[in-house]
Amino acid sequence: MEGLQRMLASLEYIENNLENDLNIEEVAEIACMSKFHFQRMFSMLTSFTVSEYIRNRRMTVATQMLNHSNSKIIDVAMRYGYESPEAFTKAFKRIHGINPSEAKKSNRSLKAYPKLSFQIQLKGDVEMDYKLVDKDEFAVVGKSIRTSCIDGENNRNIAGFWNESNQNGFTKELAKNSGSLGLIGLCLEFDSKQENLTYLIGAEKNIDSIPNDWQETIIPAATWAVFPVHGPMPEAMPKVWGRVFSEWFPSTGYEHAGGPEMEVYLSDADPFSEDYYSEVWIPIKK
Repeated sequence: MEGLQRMLASLEYIENNLENDLNIEEVAEIACMSKFHFQRMFSMLTSFTVSEYIRNRRMTVATQMLNHSNSKIIDVAMRYGYESPEAFTKAFKRIHGINPSEAKKSNRSLKAYPKLSFQIQLKGDVEMDYKLVDKDEFAVVGKSIRTSCIDGENNRNIAGFWNESNQNGFTKELAKNSGSLGLIGLCLEFDSKQENLTYLIGAEKNIDSIPNDWQETIIPAATWAVFPVHGPMPEAMPKVWGRVFSEWFPSTGYEHAGGPEMEVYLSDADPFSEDYYSEVWIPIKK
């Protein structure tokens, strides 16, 4: 309950400061979380990054102000942090499909992004298994893509990346040289707003030399929370990710340590079968 109140307080702080410079670190402090953990939890629970949510709320309030007052476009733009009327017009048109001047006319369809609210869901009907694993620094080799997290683009790009890698034989070649963890999907190199990340399909390095088009990444030593995933891909994996952030983190007092996250595919069985087994690995701290 206390964690819920802190999250609600952070939302209220955002709402009361839409006209001011909002520092995400300050918002995270109100929620009593690190910046990384707050942003990661926020995006997993809402499907929005914190920055994306702030932009959407500012545009919603700015649109209301534009429609229900005699304010000029330049005044509204400056009030809600846009560098120029042109920047505001560009953002406005991207969301609403029309220019701000057209929005004042009647019978124009506009979008609104309501203020979010978090609620506790008392479930408890399905236990959540996990284990803690201390693992030393290790190297991963593979191939990666850079993708945006806005509007779920990362989910589409990552699924396409796996399909391409399976079809062109890359994952088959990678599996020949994989370590004890099998094939790994790594989320790493989040930018400061967690709007972009690098996703790497790889395996623990156990060979001296790698092909020229592969890359090597060092994963730092960490304590990992490891969650079993039972079921076909890709449906089973997102369900566990959702439960980790909506149920496990709030109930245990652990926090994301800010390092890379791993999806671990231990089995060479059919990933679309109902009994397929995989794991989610998240670096944590108390």
